[in-house]
Formats: sequence, C-alpha cells, structure tokens
Amino acid sequence: MMEFNCVQFLQNKTILVTGATGFLAKGIIILSKILRVQPNVKKLYLVVRASDSEAAMKRLRAEVFEKDLFKVLRENIGEENLNTLLSEKVVPVAGDISTDCFGVKDSNLRERMQKEIDIVVNVAATTNFDERYDVGLEINTFGALNVLNFAKKCVKAQLLLHVSTAYVCGEESGLLREKPFAMEEIRNEAGHQLDINFEMDLMKKRLKELHDQDCSDEDITLSMKELGMERAKLHGWPNTYVFTKSMGEMLIGNHRESLPLVIIRPTMITSTLSEPFPGWIEGLRTVDSVIVAYGKGVLKCFLVDVNSVCDMIPVDMVANAMITATATHAGGSGVHMVYHVGSSHQNPVTFGEIHEISVRYFTKSPLRSRNGSLIAVSKVRLISTMALFSLYMTLRFKLPLQLLKLIDIIYPWRSGDKYGDKNHKINMVMRLVELYEPYVLFKGIFDDRNTKSLCANQKEDETKTSKGSMFDFDPKGINWGDYLTSVHIPGLITHVLKK
Repeated sequence: MMEFNCVQFLQNKTILVTGATGFLAKGIIILSKILRVQPNVKKLYLVVRASDSEAAMKRLRAEVFEKDLFKVLRENIGEENLNTLLSEKVVPVAGDISTDCFGVKDSNLRERMQKEIDIVVNVAATTNFDERYDVGLEINTFGALNVLNFAKKCVKAQLLLHVSTAYVCGEESGLLREKPFAMEEIRNEAGHQLDINFEMDLMKKRLKELHDQDCSDEDITLSMKELGMERAKLHGWPNTYVFTKSMGEMLIGNHRESLPLVIIRPTMITSTLSEPFPGWIEGLRTVDSVIVAYGKGVLKCFLVDVNSVCDMIPVDMVANAMITATATHAGGSGVHMVYHVGSSHQNPVTFGEIHEISVRYFTKSPLRSRNGSLIAVSKVRLISTMALFSLYMTLRFKLPLQLLKLIDIIYPWRSGDKYGDKNHKINMVMRLVELYEPYVLFKGIFDDRNTKSLCANQKEDETKTSKGSMFDFDPKGINWGDYLTSVHIPGLITHVLKK
C-alpha cells in the first residue's frame, strides 16, 4: 500500500480528467471534492469537446462550475476567490478521447501536459444502454485505449484511474468477483474468441455501406443501435453500453505495460449522500426514472423481481473511493486493481423495499400536475418475468389496440391517428422494459472485498489524523429508508424535475 493521506497526496499534484461534463456527474463531483479539500492541487487539465480552449472553458463554466454543486465552495470562499482558484488551477483542453492524443493540435500544450501530469482519470463514457455501436466503440472502447496511450506518454504519470461499471459482468449471477478481464477467456456461444479489432472493422464496414446507400441520419442511427445490441448479445452482454465498456477494460488491461492501473466499477449511481450537500443529482438513470414515473402517476405496471437487490451507491461515495484508490496505488509496481463500489454485498436493498418506500413518500408528499392538482398514486402492478409482462401488455393494451385499429379502418375520417399514437407508446414501453430487464431481474451480488479493505485502511488513516470521515465510502452507513425519503427522492424533485 502506498501513502494514504488523501489530502496530502493531492497537494501539488497535476491531474488530467476526461468526462468532467459527462451525464452521470462522476467527473464534476470529483472536481468539486478536490477543489474543496485541497485547493493547493497544482493543476487540473480538463478534456472537453469544444472547438478551442476558450469554448472549452465556456462549456466548463456552464456545465460544471456554475452548477449548484459548486455553491458550497462558492459560499465558503466567495465568488471572486473561486474565480481566481479556477483561473489558476483549471486548464481547459479542447479535445476528444476518440482521437489520438485527444486531437490536441497545440504541440506546446500537448508537450506541457505530458511533462506535468501525475495522475490521469478517465470518466468519459457514453451512457445509453442502446448506444450507437460506432459511438460506443469510439468512446467506451477505443477512447479508453487512447486515454491509456496518452497516460503512457506522460513522463511523471503515476497511475491511470479508469471508471467503468459493475455491470460489465453481463448477466452473470451469484457472487461476482473484483477481477480484471482476461480477453482470451471471452468466447461467444459458437466458441469464437472475441476480437475487438474485428468489431471495429465490422462497424466501419456497416457504416460505410449505410453512407454509400445514402441512408438518412435516422436510419443510420437505428442501424448502428441494432448492430451494437446484436453484437453485444452474440458475445454474452445484454446491451451495447456494457459490452463496449467491457472491451475498453480489456484493451487497457492488455496494453497498460508498467503503468499502474486502477479500475473503479460503480453500480447504479444515485444522488449525493452528504457532500457537498445531500441530494444533488443530475439527470435520470435506471431506478430514478422509474421512481419519477411512479410519482407522476404514469407508471401502472412494471417488470421487476421484488426480491432482486437494487445495487445503488451515492455519487459522492464513488468520488471518495476514486480519490482513495488513487492515493493508495499511485506509483505502485505492477498495479492492476479492480474495485466494485456498490452496496449489494454489505447493505442490500430490494426493489420491493424501494417500491414500498416510494409509495409511502408520494402518498404523503404527492407531486403536482401541470394544472396544479395533486397527483394521486397507487401501488404498481409488479410483474416478475418477461413472459408474464408480455402477456399482461397483450391482454391489457394490445388487444384493445387492435379494436382501435379496426375502428380507424372502418371510420377513416375520424380525426387523428389514435391507433398509431397508442401503438407507438406501447412499443416505447416494451423497448424500455427490454433494456431494463437485465437490471431489474439481476441475480448477481457484487463482491467488494477489495473496496472493503480500501475503506478500512482509509478509516484507520482518518482516525490517526483525527480528520473524521472526509473520504467515506462505506455502504454500511446508509439507512436506505432515510436516504430515499429524506435525501434522494427530494433531490430528484429539486435538481431534476424542477429544472
């Protein structure tokens, strides 16, 4: 184990972060944490998609530094001091991880980065389950390799921290270990070994065919999404997102050489537990979209096994684990560590329990509709298998829909395409349910012995230095009922619904 005091470790460090403006907020939360606890960090290079450095800084201010997340730091040190801190510490880099050296054209900037950077943190990712295959491969797979290759060119680089997802496990069940991928072990049902370069070539070939056929952008997007899902399922993954993230892990694991590598695999990321304040969240993913749909009164039935564990973890705990793992392993010899950051092993909560908590919350504190009336909620019909859900949808919606189609045929002069509208909505529901199925019926528990050990050492260090729980990521401390009722659901309403 290496030097453990995280605050001391961050002092005078130059850190590169990709994905600071990303959807799931892991980048923005780690930036706010570093600037709060260690303003004497030397420099933060932030790679942002933009035309030039000025546009990159403008985007960072709008999408990162002007967020509510920075209000605590703004209140603590004042607006002027915060602006000074950002101008001194933050270097915007207009770049794209899908290209070599991020496509940075300024050779002086590129050389300066490669001389100064101590730590590289890759948070960049696409997050749509059914992402276009070309986008997923460029960002999640080969983008990860581009970040690694840049890190290897940094003469002072002590570590690459790569943020993945726990669900790279695919649809495995039981206790899922914290171990790196062995690419040679990945074979499809026909026994063929996964060839990542072949996947890239296949995608490029299909994309060229589509362009040669003058297909519309919409048709190209649909075709690329279908190709991604097809290839993912062929090799044993449920969707394009986790498949391309898995291949990214494989590439950086195979090509890391002597560079210390830490892979953080968080589970479903939820709002902040405590830092910089409770309940901050950006955007809706997985379980949150279901909670919100229920509160709005639009969710009447859903596919879920009430006894399955919903593995959630607050985003500030993920950031704390990232910083602690970095401080622990930077400069270590032969490091290739994997950390599951979740709750299913030490402090599980089931989908059934979340449903009960949501019912109580929205019964007591209902949302308001657009006309100001209170939205009454009732218990959702929860269906535990895809076969039963499909049967329910057929009897409840599809058969009446056929009658509506018949009426539209008999009375074609009726205004509006009621059949088409309702059929579109039903198809959307089925599409969402199919995407969510691997997670709401998930039978795995994420072993977190590495993370548990890391957390125990961090607590020991904080006890010695009397600093309290500054980098806490112990899931055992979460009371799910209190968290969901007092922190997470109110956070969703404040920071997502009211935006």
